[in-house]
Amino acid sequence: MRRIRTLTAAALVVAAGVVLLPTQAQAAAGSVHLYKIYYDSPGTDSRSNASLNAEYVQIRNTTSKPVSLKGWTLVDASNHKYVFGTYSLGKGKTVTVRTGKGKDTAANRYQNRAAYVWNNDKDTATLKKANGTKADSCSYNSTKVDYKMC
Repeated sequence: MRRIRTLTAAALVVAAGVVLLPTQAQAAAGSVHLYKIYYDSPGTDSRSNASLNAEYVQIRNTTSKPVSLKGWTLVDASNHKYVFGTYSLGKGKTVTVRTGKGKDTAANRYQNRAAYVWNNDKDTATLKKANGTKADSCSYNSTKVDYKMC
């Protein structure tokens, strides 16, 4: 009987180790995730391009390799959608997706909109992979600050 208990305990330890290892490996591998939402640009909401571009979402790559974001989408709760074209986010890098117009660079992408996307009181940003699976989401519900760290 004692031997059976020892074997059962050993089997549980092995099973627990198998269950824990993938989680630890995934955490060590990093992710592409929402980092910050600046939802209330400074000053009056004038819809000027400068004001629109002061509203943005930052996406961070904490993996050890560049990640292609081609076909990935960034959407709000009202389904305003930004789709990444051909773009690779370098390892350890952050990209800022601005609401207004501008010339895309490695550090800044532009939605080319003439109206605000992110509500000043509450909203949810969702980042989806090209296959439609959710990579990350971040919600805020505040009028006390202008941004949300995700």
